[in-house]
Amino acid sequence: MSVAAIIQARMGSTRLPGKVLEDLGGRCVLGWVTRAAASVAGVDIVAVATSVAGQDDSIADWCADNGFRCERGPEDDVLARYAAAARAVDATTIMRLTGDTPFLDPAVCAQVLYLHRRSNADYTSNVDPARWPDGLDCEVFSADALFTAEMLAFRPSDREHVTPYIRHNRPRFAVASLPCPIPGLDEERWALDTPEDLDFLRSVAGGLRSEESPAYIEILRILDAEPHLRTINSGQTKSFDTSTQLLKRTERIIPLASQTFSKSRVQYPVGAAPLFLTHGDGGRVWDVDGNEFVDMVGGLLCLTLGYRDPDVDRAIAEQLDAGISFSLATERERELAERLIELIPCAEMARFGKNGSDATSAAIRIARAATGRDRIAACGYHGWHDWYIGSTSRNKGVPAAVSALTHSVPYDDLDAVDRLFREYPDSFAALILEPVNVVEPAPGYLGELRELVHTHGALLVFDEIITGFRLDLGGAQAMFGVTPDLACVGKGMANGMPISAIVGRAELMAEMENIFFSGTFGGEALSLAASIAVIDKMRREPVIETLWRNGEQLGRSVDSLIIGHGLEDVIQLRGWAPWKLLSFTDHANGSAQAVKTMLIYELAARGVLSLGSHNMCYAHTPEDLERTKAAYAGVFGAIRDALDSGNLDKTLKVPVIEPVFQVR
Repeated sequence: MSVAAIIQARMGSTRLPGKVLEDLGGRCVLGWVTRAAASVAGVDIVAVATSVAGQDDSIADWCADNGFRCERGPEDDVLARYAAAARAVDATTIMRLTGDTPFLDPAVCAQVLYLHRRSNADYTSNVDPARWPDGLDCEVFSADALFTAEMLAFRPSDREHVTPYIRHNRPRFAVASLPCPIPGLDEERWALDTPEDLDFLRSVAGGLRSEESPAYIEILRILDAEPHLRTINSGQTKSFDTSTQLLKRTERIIPLASQTFSKSRVQYPVGAAPLFLTHGDGGRVWDVDGNEFVDMVGGLLCLTLGYRDPDVDRAIAEQLDAGISFSLATERERELAERLIELIPCAEMARFGKNGSDATSAAIRIARAATGRDRIAACGYHGWHDWYIGSTSRNKGVPAAVSALTHSVPYDDLDAVDRLFREYPDSFAALILEPVNVVEPAPGYLGELRELVHTHGALLVFDEIITGFRLDLGGAQAMFGVTPDLACVGKGMANGMPISAIVGRAELMAEMENIFFSGTFGGEALSLAASIAVIDKMRREPVIETLWRNGEQLGRSVDSLIIGHGLEDVIQLRGWAPWKLLSFTDHANGSAQAVKTMLIYELAARGVLSLGSHNMCYAHTPEDLERTKAAYAGVFGAIRDALDSGNLDKTLKVPVIEPVFQVR
């Protein structure tokens, strides 16, 4: 068996060009890394992998001058370059190191290598989960795993890096991880990426006792003795340069560079947060700059199970072999409808759409057809179609006559509904509302609302696009024991695949044969198969219970941090455990929107993608939750300091994010 330590190195860093050949205590950074690699017990050969680009000739020259083998390959296809280097040195086991980690600890690397052999894993590391200091990164994997990844990986994000395909395909590869014995070290940053990092590393190197590769305990000794050194690069943030460049290019051909307001630049700080993602796995996502995040957005709540759920993906793949869209109905439609009718109290019949707006608009059309009335009362957010959006501030392009037919009513206020219905007697077809959102209804409210609406001859429609398959398998109507006339479900019912459903009483659903609700892709089979797999998994496994348990755990921690930083008058966490939202209040030194903007900005810098809510998924791990809690601790501290020091709106590093329009 030949074990090769192959070190990735290049000169073309955006933030610190030529960093691997920078001087650090009398030797270049790459010299530190190669010396550490050569000291790892069990390593047979050390090689450097760089590109064929002219700017990397200096790396090849350095290797030649210092007796290290240098293998060169494609500049953009890093995976192919690395695999070629492994073949060239005839390695059966590869230890992947990077040229920007001068304080590598040979003993830690040796432990990773030993664990790899002992566990018979395909891939072993100390980076997943990230518990060690950034700068001690070591990955060990078999040549077979590397060559399989080279052959099968096709996404750009998998080709631009070496190990994502292996790490994210655990059914195919056996994975092991070396835990860090000292908690809290994941906040330490010892890697080289910026001029500030170089200043930090030089300061630490000056305190080393010997010329040998330092043990990580030696670095901690120096930092504990001189804690001010940590502040040199403590302002380190992630780079979003590629996102920013891609935004400019994409906006030339796509308005907002996104298909959804809430996924666009209007809801994230440009230049300080990701705007384009490449892939997701479990409860995490990666952006075009290679940054990794715990995802608390979850595709705007559609990912109930998490990214790349194996059961859902398998169901999609099996259906793909049979076909996607057909010339007639398929049994998948009946199979899914039967499941919805079994689970949702109001469901006696079902029809399918592709998004939430399809379902809510179908419910309104049914209600108008069944009652012969035109007016609609609405409470909450119900999609982009004219009948609803015309009643909001985003009503440009909607005829005034259409806008006038929809009336907004406040939540948990029976008197307001009664007054409205009496103002326009015998005119309302339905009241549509989100049965619960951030506010818990008063005892008996939903049941009394149903009676009130029925007294006025209207129908009650529950918009459960979010609450369905999240709060309860039967939705909020099952949780509260109040059955509406019609209900709309979507988002999490297919774990990211585009599907929604309108369900309700049979005599009302029969109006579907008279109104026009018809679409080419309503019976698209991949989404149907995905939804069936989601429902079956939710019945089989404790999905809903896990969403509640993890959401409550995270919520308690965040509430405690809010109070601990004295921010309870500015930030409140509201809602239900599987879906909690942070609300913000104006402060003397900062507007509510400025506080929210800083929260999104600071969370992104700490590796958490958020729009100010906890959109929990089944795949969120204990490590994800701990990382999110740690991020909040830093964020709330920064917000507290900013409010105490002056005008947050003026000192904020990014423009204040304004809401698309007020919903809740």
